[in-house]
Amino acid sequence: MKKYLAKRIAFSIFSLFVVVMTVMLLVYTMIERSVIFQQDDTWNKKSNNDREMYEYVQYQKYGYLTYVDYSSFLKEKYTAKYGAGYETHDDFIADVEAIQDAKAAKKNASVKEFTEKYSAQGYEVKYMEPITYKRGGTKPGGKGYLIAIQEKNVFFRLIDYLKGFIKIETTNDVKDPELTDRYIRIEKDPYSGLFAVVGSGTTHKYLLYFDSSFPFIHQNWIRINLGTSYTTYRGQEITTVINSPTGDLVVSKQQYPSQIGTDNYTDTAIDFHTLTYNSGILSEIERSQFNDKYTVYSYKRSGLSMIGNSFVMGIIATIIAYALGLPLGMLMARRKDQLADKLGNAYIIFIGAVPSLAYIFMFAALGTTLFHLPYKFANAEVPILAYILPTISLSLPSIGSLMKWMRRYMIDQMNSDYVKFARSQGLSEKEIFDIHISRNAMIYLVHGIPANILGCLTGAIITERVYSVPGVGNLLTRAINSHDNGIIVACTVFYTSLSIISLILGDLLLTKYDPRISLQEDKGGGR
Repeated sequence: MKKYLAKRIAFSIFSLFVVVMTVMLLVYTMIERSVIFQQDDTWNKKSNNDREMYEYVQYQKYGYLTYVDYSSFLKEKYTAKYGAGYETHDDFIADVEAIQDAKAAKKNASVKEFTEKYSAQGYEVKYMEPITYKRGGTKPGGKGYLIAIQEKNVFFRLIDYLKGFIKIETTNDVKDPELTDRYIRIEKDPYSGLFAVVGSGTTHKYLLYFDSSFPFIHQNWIRINLGTSYTTYRGQEITTVINSPTGDLVVSKQQYPSQIGTDNYTDTAIDFHTLTYNSGILSEIERSQFNDKYTVYSYKRSGLSMIGNSFVMGIIATIIAYALGLPLGMLMARRKDQLADKLGNAYIIFIGAVPSLAYIFMFAALGTTLFHLPYKFANAEVPILAYILPTISLSLPSIGSLMKWMRRYMIDQMNSDYVKFARSQGLSEKEIFDIHISRNAMIYLVHGIPANILGCLTGAIITERVYSVPGVGNLLTRAINSHDNGIIVACTVFYTSLSIISLILGDLLLTKYDPRISLQEDKGGGR
């Protein structure tokens, strides 16, 4: 068993590596990179060199390339030479202004130094000459720029992605020289009344804490980083996007950190357990509300997260499918060619032949007309009622599939030798079907149970879109339409990982269900 698991896991990691690299290769090399600006209002407002420079900034964010700006080079050079007041020195000002004149740029020593340094490192040095009017003066967006560009190899891009896949916060996360008191320690949490692990110098202030919401213990210490969305969700981590509640703000009486120990309370929806460090300059209001620079926060919201909504609907739909599909399939097998079998086959043919979008709309019309159930997720006055239509719609094709396969496998078993032997021993048909045939028929279906359960995490594209469910089902389609490379790669990692895990769990479950199946190579040849 251990040897099998080790080999399976090693092969799975290799498979995941290959799949992600293939997707990155397709996304970053086979698709024209300029498509990321199709819905970018900022890009439309810029012109000339400013627009081109903005493109390079975005290309670096999206992972296409890395670039070094001439101004950054000068900052490093003159900080080392003159210290903090370098910006007022004549040499620095002269070098900055040099690239605003094409002739002066060719003769400037710092420009030559910049070019030689980064050319030697494999960068392509690009000078964007100032764009001016014939009579003098720079055109809008025509300021000159000097940058060094290096395209990112897909292999190194993948390595960078994997290196940052798991983030463990340390006291060195905050790059602020003014922060001298760095620690990780246990303190009394004023917001829960219990103890919490808090940090200074870490990205989050609260690393491990308790509260009254499920699962009651939470942590920001170790996070899986699937990447960042720069198009759809504007710079948010994708893990945060799919795990954040999607409901309305929950306002309650709370105390800002500076109010702790007083009788002052404020009506606010701030979740103070999400505080992160603010590297900028604090406003007067922030200084009056907080005791330190951990002033960036998220809000408390009601309802489930995107992944929570998808999983709740999916798991209930899966339970319904197995609870109805398997008994109905068994009934069809026992009543082969009779009325029950014909009705079951009619349903199987209908649910398989009719496009899913058609029967979902048909079922939605029946549910809203006959039972007055909410159609759109956001319109439900009673939140739990919003799950009924999408959940049942999601279970309908699974019920038909399980009915079909259970019927088929049971009929295949009916003429087996062990069935004839059981009949000769005087067992009733009910006993034969319930104890022997159904159990052996289930062998073919057991392996798919983990896949069906874990598949709930991926959501359902059509169902969630029809009922406007805030789930992860159409996350990938939205990302493809908006060319959000971060989400495309993240979904690839997420879906592939779930598939791999479900296969391993399916094998393990099968060995528990049927003792005749062994994963030991020395006992049965392995699987």
